[in-house]
Amino acid sequence: MLLPASHQAHPAIPPGQDLAIDVRNLTKRYGSRRGITNVNLAIAPGSLYGFLGPNGAGKTTTIRCLLGLLRATSGSARVLGHDCWTQGDKVRTQVGSIPGDLRLWPWLTGMRALKLFGLIRGTSLLTKGKELADELELDLSLPVRKMSRGNRQKLGIILALAHQPRVLILDEPTTALDPLMQDRLRSMLRRAADDGAAVFFSSHTLAEVEALCERVAIVKQGAIVADSTLTLLRADAGYDLDVLWLENHAPKPPAWLPLLATRRPASTEPQGSRWIARFRPTKDHTLADVLALLHHHKEAIADIKLAQPDLETLFRRFYESDADDPRPVMHLNQAHVPSDATQPTATPPSMTP
Repeated sequence: MLLPASHQAHPAIPPGQDLAIDVRNLTKRYGSRRGITNVNLAIAPGSLYGFLGPNGAGKTTTIRCLLGLLRATSGSARVLGHDCWTQGDKVRTQVGSIPGDLRLWPWLTGMRALKLFGLIRGTSLLTKGKELADELELDLSLPVRKMSRGNRQKLGIILALAHQPRVLILDEPTTALDPLMQDRLRSMLRRAADDGAAVFFSSHTLAEVEALCERVAIVKQGAIVADSTLTLLRADAGYDLDVLWLENHAPKPPAWLPLLATRRPASTEPQGSRWIARFRPTKDHTLADVLALLHHHKEAIADIKLAQPDLETLFRRFYESDADDPRPVMHLNQAHVPSDATQPTATPPSMTP
């Protein structure tokens, strides 16, 4: 079920369940410009939560507010029960984070980093850090200045995970990692979630969010335009239907299956020989009705494609809507009232212990 974007509600969480991340109507303005507008998040322990949007959508601004590195203009943000601004030191102690642009001292070796961050956090990171380094195939004796960009990213991941935090806030964590290391990172994050950690995974890469996350928020112009499970997002999107008919055999489509007016048959196809439609099941017309219709005309069909859209297709639909309106649609458990907002360029924070 979809609701118009003017409806606002905090995302539903089962009664009695504490939230790892609780954000309500969070807004951050940069002078006369808005970075994020009325962002709401309700993320439970053990969640794998994707935060998806292109560069400049407001992802990093949201993350910096969650880490207490930016003071929100209005609204509230709490992580593990702590106010992100007034109790930012407690938040940063209990959270593992990776910024979008990781910066480490060039003289720092992996072992020195584990010892230094262990002193800051008040717990030894050596045992767990070495385990993670083995899994990521990182030589901890190398100084940062001699590491490739991918290896520096591996060290950032190790420092974020080594103290086994209850919340992970990760901004583009797979940057510079090869596909094998990306798979290993996903395995690490799944294990962390299985152990009860909330994973907040910010990315502009559709495939990795789809491969890892159970739930996803899509951000557009500083506002969340969708917040749901991938299953529900696809169910709301319906089915993409593409039928190629034999020449002069195309039937008239029923009124409940309108064809997309913006799509045209290929130049080599006779006019009217192709159906391209986006079908959303209703109580009156279900997927079974579509299948029955096609079965009835099966002798006239040359080719057919019927599938639910992947995440990339859904993502593009949100971003190909009216450019002046960041609010194309909102799901039942969507969390905010979006507004016109753009995020100015901001330099990502350095590594925060």
